[in-house]
Amino acid sequence: MLNPVEVRVLGALIEKEITTPDYYPLTLNALTLACNQSSNREPVVDFDETQVVRALDALREQKWAFLYGGAQARVPRYGHKFNEVLAVSRAETAVLCVLMLRGPQTVGEIRTRTGRMHEFESLAEAEAVLEALAARPEGPLVTKLARQTGMKEQRYAQLLGEMPEPAAEGAAVPAPEAATLAVRAENERLARLEAEVAELRQSMAELKEQFAAFRKQFE
Repeated sequence: MLNPVEVRVLGALIEKEITTPDYYPLTLNALTLACNQSSNREPVVDFDETQVVRALDALREQKWAFLYGGAQARVPRYGHKFNEVLAVSRAETAVLCVLMLRGPQTVGEIRTRTGRMHEFESLAEAEAVLEALAARPEGPLVTKLARQTGMKEQRYAQLLGEMPEPAAEGAAVPAPEAATLAVRAENERLARLEAEVAELRQSMAELKEQFAAFRKQFE
């Protein structure tokens, strides 16, 4: 079973591969920012790169993740093997990813929050995927939680890793300060620029190799 840091790291890799494929596989900096982003994350965390590296090492050992080190790679990049390990559909992947990044969710929340990864046409369709994941012959990947006091709908939780401790009833989670949000947004922007520069350098290197090969034909 994965620990909460490993769950967050794996979930972030899955999400970014689907929603921002141009920047995938991810650099360590980009992956850390993806884990710590303030939107679409519950709870919001503040991992440092050391924590993320430890989680990556554990995920790679368990065959959930890989290190991309192609010949043209300027910096190490990381990806996931989620679908290879579990052989799940895009709809199932989207559901599991949301549960990994945001904790237990109702069917309605899952349908809304998977939109960028997979569009469910109805609540019934989303619920059918959840029920299929809960009844997998190889072992359930989600479970339906008991209804909480004061809540009308039951929630579903993923079974790939440990669930964080629920907040005490009535406890408020402080929102990040404006300065923290500004710094995170700037870091995310810089990470995207770094990824674009790395890709441009790789493209230039490939063009140089192709041009050199073309010239040899006339020598």
